[in-house]
Amino acid sequence: MAAPGIASLLAAQFVSALADNALLLLAMALLAEQGYAVFWIPLLKLMFTLSYVVLGPWVGAWADTWPKRRVMMWANGIKAMACMGMVVGVPPMLAFGLAGLGAAIYAPAKYGLITELTPAEQLVRANGWIEVSTVCAALFGVMLGGLLVAERLQGWSFYADLNLWLGSGSRFNASLAAVLLLYGLAAWLNRLIPDSGVRYPSHAWHVMAVWQRFKQDHLKLWRDPLGSISLSVTTLFWGVGATLQLLVLAWAQAVLHLSLEQAAYLQGATALGVIAGAALAARTVSLQQAPKVLMVGMLLGALLPLMVWVQSTEVAMALTFVLGLVGGFFVVPMNAMLQHRGAQLLTAGRSISVQNVNENTNILVMMGIYSGLLHAGISVVDVSWLLGAAVCLGMAAVQWRYWKYVRPSLPVVKAA
Repeated sequence: MAAPGIASLLAAQFVSALADNALLLLAMALLAEQGYAVFWIPLLKLMFTLSYVVLGPWVGAWADTWPKRRVMMWANGIKAMACMGMVVGVPPMLAFGLAGLGAAIYAPAKYGLITELTPAEQLVRANGWIEVSTVCAALFGVMLGGLLVAERLQGWSFYADLNLWLGSGSRFNASLAAVLLLYGLAAWLNRLIPDSGVRYPSHAWHVMAVWQRFKQDHLKLWRDPLGSISLSVTTLFWGVGATLQLLVLAWAQAVLHLSLEQAAYLQGATALGVIAGAALAARTVSLQQAPKVLMVGMLLGALLPLMVWVQSTEVAMALTFVLGLVGGFFVVPMNAMLQHRGAQLLTAGRSISVQNVNENTNILVMMGIYSGLLHAGISVVDVSWLLGAAVCLGMAAVQWRYWKYVRPSLPVVKAA
């Protein structure tokens, strides 16, 4: 990576996201341990995401007010408090919601630094690397979480002794302590990230001023031709992706009859696919070519219902790998286009704030619908059909709008 400081940012982001994903599996295990019904599990993700939406107008401004690496350190401290809360017996839903607050503060600082540290011509590649880092963290974080909730770990004498020493009655205390150490490491790695030197004008902080500024930013990005297309795509993608993460876990348990630990490992195939797709996009798609990947979104929707006919773990791994490959290749150029256009129209932090609010509002909606479908007794097979149809229809609408209204308005670049 040519841009200085990106390697340090990648390392800090990797460890923090690793801890986030492991903490999700532990929160799910705690819910099961405490006797919660299955429809509560999607609500964990909803609680995590809520802060992105509620605090959206503020977190972007915070990221632009102070050096972004310092903001990232504060955010890691909040996540560590959430993990400690689970150790001392705070309800998993509440504690995981606090982790979401830390993540909401972390995101605009992280993505804003990418834009500030990276020249425009390297932005797709930088996004490819950050996506690979994020997905590797998701892969290993889910695998680590699966290991930390595994029954065989309970028989390890050191683990049992540490559980007793930590108290509170849960058999996952030692596992939570391991995740807490990861958050501490992420905070230390943040110290190695350089200050970009970019500073923005200060603004009024009272509620109405922040809200009015955010509303103007929101309208400006949605009214911009390229900004609206990329924002529509990433909003749809991350809502679907969050649902798919839980759907794969439920599908693997209900259809393939795997344990939670084994289902978590199956998600590794999806993550490897995203890594491959992100790396391929970083090597082959430039910022100017980003709109050309819109058609790939239709393929993603068409692949989802294939889950219905899968009966073996080997075929399931192949399908989830391909889903990840298509998704990674699709979203990286869209993210880069949105970040570049957002930084031109607004600032790095404020544009990421608008992006986060839209994407996570859709995650909230999708998680709520998914939880409601499970509560109503709809099978995961039927949910996969519904999700595939939603992706196909959504991408068809975005592509129609791009070809009908946006593409004709773009300046024609003549060959030299």
